[in-house]
Order: sequence, then structure tokens, then C-alpha cells
Amino acid sequence: MDNLAQLIKTRPDVLPILKKGEIVEAKLIEKTPKKAFFEIQRVGTGIVYGREFANGREVVKGLEVGDSVSAKVVEPENENGFVELSLTEADKQKAWQMAKEAQEKDEPIKVKVFGANSGGLLVEVYDLKGFLPVSQLSVEHYPRTDEQSREKVIEELNKLVEEELEVKIIGLNPRTNKLIVSEKEVLSQNVKEIINQYKQGDTVTGIISGLANFGAFIRFADNPEVEGLIHISELGHKLIESPKEIVSVGDMVKAQVIEVKDNKISLSLKALQPDPWKDIEDKYKEGDVVKGTIYKFNPFGAFVKLTEDIVGLIHISEFGSPEEMKSQLSLDSKESFRIEAIKPEEKRIILKLSK
Repeated sequence: MDNLAQLIKTRPDVLPILKKGEIVEAKLIEKTPKKAFFEIQRVGTGIVYGREFANGREVVKGLEVGDSVSAKVVEPENENGFVELSLTEADKQKAWQMAKEAQEKDEPIKVKVFGANSGGLLVEVYDLKGFLPVSQLSVEHYPRTDEQSREKVIEELNKLVEEELEVKIIGLNPRTNKLIVSEKEVLSQNVKEIINQYKQGDTVTGIISGLANFGAFIRFADNPEVEGLIHISELGHKLIESPKEIVSVGDMVKAQVIEVKDNKISLSLKALQPDPWKDIEDKYKEGDVVKGTIYKFNPFGAFVKLTEDIVGLIHISEFGSPEEMKSQLSLDSKESFRIEAIKPEEKRIILKLSK
């Protein structure tokens, strides 16, 4: 074994062997209009040229001879004996490494919002492009609109563009350039402890702080830093099209806690209201002929309002087609129906046309 081979084997630190993808410190020794040469300590000379020079032109332009910069090894040794380098890929790889470390440490980071779509926010994370899904927004920033339109959601999200948000990284994959962050994961330990003091069945007082098409947000009076959600199905016993039929922003309400999970509190207004379906079989019997107002059409039939809180359904099969149904019934008209079935456990009354 010659002396060089013996030296490499026993002291690899003296003459390190580079690998593709490795990040090295490179000192600029010469630059020309089409290439740049760098000194890589204890290794030799590196070169940036071709596509990598075009991609890193701005980086090279800002360097003076003697300046050092991080570079990624593209080819450990080319046919001319140079180490082929990439300047732009090194920055990107370092950014991914920083993102990975932040995720592993579970630490909050600041990101800037630069765009929005109906699915969420586009954010900048260590010079990488990341995504903050709507579902991962904090309660404070969740789009509060009771209009079920993509345009309205985007309009609300666009209000956050140029804002700086505190988030945690919850998913990353450098190979697919996937970087997902969450704002709702960033909750102070104090708030988490307060949230977990509430339990199912508790009654709370709060102010309606926002509306969305799926429900209403409520800020707790005793702990204003805590906000919960009342789903549209928990706003009342009757059929509800929009939360604004029941509550308005600023209303003071009492609600019951129905679930505390993942640092979120779900509440109900109807749990504190008398259940109109409880004694329904004392008020109505199968075969009764009742008066009802046509409330809404859908593909399955027509909803018929019997009282303010009790809605029955006459199935589309009674008519044969939606067109025939709408020719026989009209919205807001009052008609006579026969009760075919009462299902209190399902909160359903099935109706037939009264002959």
C-alpha cells in the first residue's frame, strides 16, 4: 500500500472524500462571465458553471475574491479534476435542514404570508414555500363568513397576506417540496391548561365573536383568551340554513360544553333548550292529518314546517320527479299532509300527501 492510500485510510480528516449532496464551505478565488472557481479547504478547487452558474448568477455577483459561501457538491470530481458545485441548492438544503430542526424541536417559528387560495395560506418558511391549510388556522384567523362561496373564503384569507404569523411545522418532505405548517398548534401552555379545565356538561357564558357557514364562535366571558365553536347543528333543534338565523356577533349567550379535544372546545346552545321532540308522540300520531308550510326543496323531497321547531319530510317518491314535486307544491304555501311515520330518535316525521 503506498503512502497516500495509507494516509487516506488512517487519517480521512487530512484528505476528506466528498460525496454528492454534501454541503461545503467554498472561498471564491476567481470569477469570469461564465464560471467561478472556489477553494475547498483540504480538498482542492471547486467550480460553478453551466446551469448552476446561471441559477446562482446573483449569488456570484455579490461575492468578492476571498469571500466564503456554502455550496452543495454536485459532482465530487469531474473530468477536469474540479469539484462541481451548486450555490442555490446549498441555500435550499440548509433551509430544509433548519425546517427539519424546528419540527423536531417542536418550536414555534415566524412566517410571512404571501398568498392565499380557498384551501389556505401560502407562507414563506426559511426562504422555502410552505402551506398553511385553513383547518390549521387559529380560531382568531379562521375565515368567518356564513356565505358558502369559494370567493368569500379567499376574500377573508387575503386579509392575512403580508401578515406575519407564528406557526409550527407539522409536515415536510424535501423531495416533493412539501412543507405544511399549523397556526393552531401554537397555543401557550397557559391557554392549554385553561382549556383543559373545562369538561363535558359545563355551562359557560360567552359572547358570539364570529360566524362561519358551519357554526358560530364564542369567546368565553370568564376566560376571554379561550374561544370555542358551536356547530350549526348545535345552535337549535330546528332546521337551520345559516347561523345568523339564530345568533349575531356580539350576542351574549349561555352554552353547554359537549366536547374538549385537541385543545378545542365544542359547545351547544340546544343542549340547554327544551327538546321539542321529547314528547312528539303525545302531540302527533301516525295517520293524523296536519297542516304544514313548505319550507325547502332538496333532491330527496320537500321539508315541511309543522311548528317553528318541528320539520317533517315528504319524499320525492310521492311525486315521481323534482319537477312534478315543484308543480304540486310551492315554497311558503300551506298544505295538508298525513303523517306516515314518527321517528323521535331520528327526529324525523315522514309525511304523505293528504288525499
